[in-house]
Amino acid sequence: MMSKPIGVIGAGGWGIALAKLLADKGYQVTLWCHGAESYRELERDRESRTYLPGITLTSKVILTRSIAESIEDKSLILCAVPSHAVREVLAPASSRLSAQTTVLCCTKGLEEQSLKTMGVVLAEIFGDVRRHAFLSGPTFALEVARGLPAAVTVAASDVDVAREVQTTLSTENFRVYTSTDVVGVQMGGVIKNVIAIAAGISDGLDLGHNARAALITRGLAEMTRLAIRMGADPMTLAGLPGLGDLVLTCAGDLSRNRKVGMQIAQGKSVQQVTQGTRMIAEGVRNTRSVFTLARNLKVEMPIVEQMYKVIYEGKEPAAAVRDLMQRSLKPELS
Repeated sequence: MMSKPIGVIGAGGWGIALAKLLADKGYQVTLWCHGAESYRELERDRESRTYLPGITLTSKVILTRSIAESIEDKSLILCAVPSHAVREVLAPASSRLSAQTTVLCCTKGLEEQSLKTMGVVLAEIFGDVRRHAFLSGPTFALEVARGLPAAVTVAASDVDVAREVQTTLSTENFRVYTSTDVVGVQMGGVIKNVIAIAAGISDGLDLGHNARAALITRGLAEMTRLAIRMGADPMTLAGLPGLGDLVLTCAGDLSRNRKVGMQIAQGKSVQQVTQGTRMIAEGVRNTRSVFTLARNLKVEMPIVEQMYKVIYEGKEPAAAVRDLMQRSLKPELS
């Protein structure tokens, strides 16, 4: 085990789940909370009824609203804030990071305006990328916090760093694999959110299991095309960070992105859906980012394109399905 304490930045569902996993394993964890209300609730009850009701944090988790306190003198920090907030949250405290500290990015998304991956953003904030790692895979925070079996992948350019994180996070019910494909591991977690909204729309329109299976499979094809263009290994997308996460997010009842799609199918606007919850469905933001990135890189992503038109141009979901089905005929593996 690492001797120094661990910092977790972000007290949403995923941050709380990871803090609990590490604390239950014996580490002293400092958990940074952005909101005063969330901080007070966690401090008072050791539980967040908003993000993870029924999950209690032990005294080994120290709560703070000081970003410096969550970074200073830590062997490992975990970034679990939404992708659009990563630079804003971490940049002001970059000087607090020790050169020996490993930064584990648990955030799935692209920076909205720049379309940069979290890996590029972290490199610009902290510098040396050798001690940066990226966690992805099919995980619902509530199930991880409850100690149910799950498997994930941690990627780092330095395999020794990946193995360090693997050792730190692994438990009898949380299995961690390693990879050096930092691009593939990151991009799988970005694109699956968009496909999950499409799957939710399909389910909301009662289009059946066949349609959902087709969306997942063709979504994987789109995910793989874009990731390869960015330098990823296609086999990564066939594993936990790609196919695994895609299946979970498209079919799981706990998937926020799938729920967004189902509500859109029921006639709600995206504004109505997002205003009704404090839980962020990254797929709404990811849709615009992935659509723009694919267009810039000249990668064909028809499902992503239709989701962009539904979410940002007001296209009727049924019309989007029709246009996907009536595209020109072609070989599957083209």
